[in-house]
Amino acid sequence: MKQYVPNFLTLLNVFSGCVAVLFAVLNHLELAALFVFIGILFDFLDGLAARKLGVQSEVGVQLDSLADMITSGLTPGIVMFQLLDMAQRGGWNLGFFGHDTEMTLLPFLGFVITMASAYRLAKFNVDENQVSSFKGLPTPANALLILSLPLILLYHNNEFLSGIILNQWFLVGLTLVSAYLLNSSIDLFALKFDNWSFKDNGMRYLFLIGSLVLLLTLKFLAIPLIIVFYILASMLMPKNGTA
Repeated sequence: MKQYVPNFLTLLNVFSGCVAVLFAVLNHLELAALFVFIGILFDFLDGLAARKLGVQSEVGVQLDSLADMITSGLTPGIVMFQLLDMAQRGGWNLGFFGHDTEMTLLPFLGFVITMASAYRLAKFNVDENQVSSFKGLPTPANALLILSLPLILLYHNNEFLSGIILNQWFLVGLTLVSAYLLNSSIDLFALKFDNWSFKDNGMRYLFLIGSLVLLLTLKFLAIPLIIVFYILASMLMPKNGTA
């Protein structure tokens, strides 16, 4: 029975991703972000359960990537579509994909994130070296980066930040940077602990503590900073096989 536990958790990630996609299409981006967060939590728990129960399987690996494609690949692409649409229209507009009639081409650029996520996940599935570290930004981290933008708009109520986020060229640039980071050759550490030693996991502990401090002080604005912190911390981590 225990071999089914991780896969069941992964299927809960699939369900969360489907709900997130639905809310993203309806332009309820706050709820989309909530279910992406829930899906990423299940993504963490399924891997943890598989390792603790000793029931890792090839089916689980493939299922995990399929779940990530929905939650952390498709959803952020739709959210970027909506943000680009808002940027062109000058503000929030509820409705199917934010409008009911006219449609421009620029918002479709958001799906570059979805395509880049699919390519990254395909590469990940055939790369046996990405166990204790990653090549390029993991799709859940990238999804958090994209989903943080509407939350900053909704909860920080700052005209300067809103002006940046709803600038179409900022969003175009972020989309392209996101696609690059997903498939870059940058080595990024995984939050997997083989032991609890500070000597072996010092950078992980500093990253988690720093992230918690940022979240408590800056709330949703902290998420983009945490992603930057994650990349910089990974680049500073010694390449000694204990990534």
